[in-house]
Amino acid sequence: MKHFIAHDRGMSLHALSDELSPADLRRVREALLDVDTAGLPDDSALRMDRIELLDRVLGPELCRRLGIYRIPVGFRLSVVIPVYNEVKTLERVIERVRGAKIPCEIVIVDDGSKDGTRDLLKSWQESQGEQHRDLVIVLHEKNKGKGAALKTGFQHCTGDVVVVQDADMEYDPQDLRSLLQPILEDQADVVFGSRFSHIEGPVRSYWHQFANQMITRFTNWKSGLNLTDVETCYKMFRRELIAPIAPGLRERRFGIEIELTCKLARLRTARFFERPISYAGRSYAEGKKIGWRDGIWALWCILRY
Repeated sequence: MKHFIAHDRGMSLHALSDELSPADLRRVREALLDVDTAGLPDDSALRMDRIELLDRVLGPELCRRLGIYRIPVGFRLSVVIPVYNEVKTLERVIERVRGAKIPCEIVIVDDGSKDGTRDLLKSWQESQGEQHRDLVIVLHEKNKGKGAALKTGFQHCTGDVVVVQDADMEYDPQDLRSLLQPILEDQADVVFGSRFSHIEGPVRSYWHQFANQMITRFTNWKSGLNLTDVETCYKMFRRELIAPIAPGLRERRFGIEIELTCKLARLRTARFFERPISYAGRSYAEGKKIGWRDGIWALWCILRY
């Protein structure tokens, strides 16, 4: 009878999970992984780590759907954060990256900030405390652009997998676990987080989304891929793929999104994957930096690369 109830509950949860949005799935995963199992009796057969417990209770298929899986021992994710004048949000972004509970190194490249970001990073460098052991901090003497900062960051990565994280709070690091899953399960080598494959969140600017989709379609035409969001920040790839590409990257600004996509697409053995992510876009008044000129340049980059 107990087995029947557990099976029926698992089936019900699985059906429910199909109706949940990415944000809802993320909240369920966070709640399940935070369940306190420390109070179980010593002779209990359930005295095991949370992943194994959830795998037994919910079943492997549902756990996979929720993004609950085991990260290999010794694995490390390199999170590259290009930074320019983000002193108001940088500490919160780093806290949220750590909150994703993935073993990682955080590679921060300051691109000539003038708002106090640089001073903050220098103070972290000088402190050399336990709190900042996971940080790799690189300082550009002058502003060179996002592409240049990413090129520098990629060349300082030592992890197994590399991902780009913006410092402006538009992207939620809790999505990193979902993006990483296809790579660890050997289903993909490159994973893009799509803001448009599952629309959820604040209503976006029509022209911004229109331009993004036009650029994505042209990039698909040239690269042979079928992506829904080529301009996404969340691009994740195995380090052995990006290591030989990084030194030759040419784009200094937002054209890097097209250059990276096209150069990765040329690696015919690379398997691409997309997963929906949450997105909370900020306005230009709040510090958004990409503009219409970057859209025009992106079209040139599609032809160029």
